[in-house]
Amino acid sequence: MEIGLYSFGERTIDPETGRLISPAERMRRLLEEIELADQVGLDVFGVGEHHRPDYIVSAPAVVLAAAAARTRRIRLTSAVNVLSSDDPIRIFQQFAALDLISDGRAEIMVGRGSFIESFPLFGYDLNAYDALFEEKLALLLRLRESEQVTWPGGRFTHPIPGLGVYPRPIQHPLPVWIAVGGTPSSAVRAGQLGLPMALGIIGGLPERFVPLIELYRQTARQAGHMPRLSINSHGFLADTSQEAHDTAFPAFKLQMDKIGHERGWPPMTRAQFEASCTLRGANFVGSPQEVIEKILYQYELFGHDRFLVQLTVGTLPHRKVLHAIELLGTKVAPVVRREIARRRAAASTEISSSP
Repeated sequence: MEIGLYSFGERTIDPETGRLISPAERMRRLLEEIELADQVGLDVFGVGEHHRPDYIVSAPAVVLAAAAARTRRIRLTSAVNVLSSDDPIRIFQQFAALDLISDGRAEIMVGRGSFIESFPLFGYDLNAYDALFEEKLALLLRLRESEQVTWPGGRFTHPIPGLGVYPRPIQHPLPVWIAVGGTPSSAVRAGQLGLPMALGIIGGLPERFVPLIELYRQTARQAGHMPRLSINSHGFLADTSQEAHDTAFPAFKLQMDKIGHERGWPPMTRAQFEASCTLRGANFVGSPQEVIEKILYQYELFGHDRFLVQLTVGTLPHRKVLHAIELLGTKVAPVVRREIARRRAAASTEISSSP
């Protein structure tokens, strides 16, 4: 299993100081987080596009290019690019350039986004939310097929009469993931196209997503594709469970209450937060051993290939974030990888020895 992190470059009030950190300081911290993730052996780091004052990443490829120059092995992905309100040609060119800078470590994760600010900002009609995504995804996938691109055009895209699109990436094809939040039609689309699916689980009981994952896998196999799944969740690690909970809760509450106020959710209580951090809850907040147990518990449910966790759901003390990354890379990831390898080997032996 690949294990990694994702971030939106959250910029909220620091619970320790009561101050709002500057965008430049948050960017410096974010690049340090990616650099350390590479050093401790994590597999992936993603940054997601937003156009709000409480997030600093509006151009994922730019941030990842800066990170590419400071890392050697870790894969660098968007998480996500809001494809519906962007230009697929420019996204492809930016990530092809990132692939060259990183020596073949770039990935694109596309989605429709959980916020709507990009639509009026770039002049798109929110009523065309789904149609925009479907047409632009088709163009993005055409762009990665060959150097010379022929495209008939559509409702939202112009015709391309056999023109070259440059630069070309090292990887062929350049990896494209689809991020979904739980909509069956999105899972079917990912399966039919043969694209890896990244499922965000940030609330409720994770087992309720099992039918959605099975729908994705069944659709992919029927279409002749090999399914690949990532689970993306919120979390935080510390040496002890109590420290992890006490550190994470104020920042989680501040950020989730802000979003909840916009969407009509009630404020988060400490009891709700604690319930979400249990084995069957959505949040991966706890000691390294607790996080190991929870990843393996969900692996039994989902059999996923990748796990990404967002450690900074709101601003947290930077030294504690760095320590959490170190714990994930040195204490959690090696144990999880060994145990999953053992389980897969045992399952393979059982299948081969059955009559």
